[in-house]
Amino acid sequence: MLDRETLPKRMHSIVLKFPERPIQHVKDPQGIYQPTSFKNFWRGVEELGSGLAVLGVKRGSHVGIIADNRAEWLMADQAVLGLGGVNVPRGCDSTQDEIAYILSHGDCTATFVEDKNRMNIVLRGLTPDHKLGFLVVMDNSLQEDETLLENLKIINFKKVRELGAEKLALDPDFFSQTMEKGDSEDLATIIYTSGTTGQPKGVMLTHTTFLFQADRTDHMLIVDEKDILLSVLPIWHSFERAVEYIILGKGASIAYSKPIGKILMEDIAQIQPSFFPSVPRIWESVRAAVYRNIKAQSPLKQKLFEFFAWVGTLHANFLTAFQDRMVSYWPPNPILNKITMFLPLLLIWPLKLLGDLLVFQKIRAKLGGRFKAGISGGGALPAYVDEFFRAAGILVLEGYGLTETGPILSVRLQWSPMPGTVGPILPGIEYQVRAEDGTVVGPGHRGVLWVKSPQVMKGYYKRPDETAKVLVQEWLNTGDIVVPTVGREITIVGRSKDTIVLLGGENIEPEPIEMKILQSDFIDQVMVVGQDQKFLGALVVPNMEFLEKYAQEEKMDYLDKDELRELPEIQEMYHEIIQELVSASTGFKHYERIYKFTLLPKPFDLQTEVTQTLKLKRNVIAENYHRVIQQMFQ
Repeated sequence: MLDRETLPKRMHSIVLKFPERPIQHVKDPQGIYQPTSFKNFWRGVEELGSGLAVLGVKRGSHVGIIADNRAEWLMADQAVLGLGGVNVPRGCDSTQDEIAYILSHGDCTATFVEDKNRMNIVLRGLTPDHKLGFLVVMDNSLQEDETLLENLKIINFKKVRELGAEKLALDPDFFSQTMEKGDSEDLATIIYTSGTTGQPKGVMLTHTTFLFQADRTDHMLIVDEKDILLSVLPIWHSFERAVEYIILGKGASIAYSKPIGKILMEDIAQIQPSFFPSVPRIWESVRAAVYRNIKAQSPLKQKLFEFFAWVGTLHANFLTAFQDRMVSYWPPNPILNKITMFLPLLLIWPLKLLGDLLVFQKIRAKLGGRFKAGISGGGALPAYVDEFFRAAGILVLEGYGLTETGPILSVRLQWSPMPGTVGPILPGIEYQVRAEDGTVVGPGHRGVLWVKSPQVMKGYYKRPDETAKVLVQEWLNTGDIVVPTVGREITIVGRSKDTIVLLGGENIEPEPIEMKILQSDFIDQVMVVGQDQKFLGALVVPNMEFLEKYAQEEKMDYLDKDELRELPEIQEMYHEIIQELVSASTGFKHYERIYKFTLLPKPFDLQTEVTQTLKLKRNVIAENYHRVIQQMFQ
């Protein structure tokens, strides 16, 4: 087992092994990436950690990190963990109320903030009984080194390091000795994720959670110390965080970019990354950009592209079958597959080579010359997007997991990816697929995935009631409906939980949005939809009494209720109602807004679509209105 190893102990062992290798690549003011060595990075960790100790952080302290991706984030993470503290991270796009709740509920006695803007958001949200003793501004933008505000110290990041350097000058072994007291079962982080009530829930993860994953992805991801990971996803999300730990554990490095098309492509050209963790939306955007470029070409070039895309897809499918990597729910016959696929592969090979030369080689060149694989997580990768990259010869490995598992439960094998799945469940994880009656089903049968593993969370912080709903005798109910294959691979077919996951990886609880929309007298029922889409939509049941009264007052002409609902003036009115209720001014993030809606002709059925307690049967409604929902997102 992992014994008493912790994340900082693991990191320190890598520092000793690769002291001069770069751990991070960060842009200078001219936009040129500059490397930082493992040795210099670790010196910063020791200074920062020692400085935090001077300010009062100790074993068991909870420290917030309100910031997006930046070099200081990882340093803060390792410094807090090295002291035996627990970090409580959140991104800069969080609302003031959300940050205030997390820092308060998370019992944070200190917090890092990215800049003065985030500092002001934290300060405005403070309650009189707050527990914060100090704030650290990561970009060093305080005009004074220290500011005292109502018994709350505000201090620049560099000043904390200076305090630590002074302490280490007197006691050089302070940080290393403190770090050695850590244990693998110590709590490492509390990551807040939205709950069904709308209040975020704090997922408690130990050092074991992340070390367990790192040790079991060795055979899945082929990484060495020369590799560079391009970081664009929010580091506070467990997916990006876990992948970075895995990459750094091999002595490889991280370069920081932004998920903005022009910036991203320029950074890829400069840094030439080996790995690129991302969400499905970015992969879809890359594909869409290629097709937009092709449509600007001559009709002949468009036809050639379509032809070679078809050839590439055909070749990828033949090769997958030849290599026994097709989804299978019974033992495959490898000899038969190779015999039947050999001739088609041989015949199509010349066209495939020509397509690579004329089309796909140029696309691959956009990713730099060292690209090994993209890693897609945070939502389902659309089949057509997956198919495009396979045709182009660009490896995209789809993975799966939950914040509650830290998150990686499975990922396609880099050396043998199986399309149509999220890869095999990691070694060492027990899993069961349970039907509705609770019986365990085998390959080819659908059911809810339950897992049991050392990486599973300890529970939701201060929420034993919510913990008991998903953790039963050490088994975690993922809430996801899956079909297992014969080789431990998993195909995700649906979600039994209400959480909506957009293509960008944003996790959204629909109930708070629906409750807000229902404040309108013109709306009787609403169900937010958008699973695996770019944005949210809504099925809206209008209050016909109010609507018809409004139409009479406005002297609108219509033949029947169906025509009334479709009037442009009515559509615009409902658009304005929804946009006014669900907006930044009412506390919602940009990705929680409703971009499209459909006014339904009748209420949800009380027998089949609504429970006795008037809760929506979301899966039933989604199935009944499948075509309506599809049209909404076309």
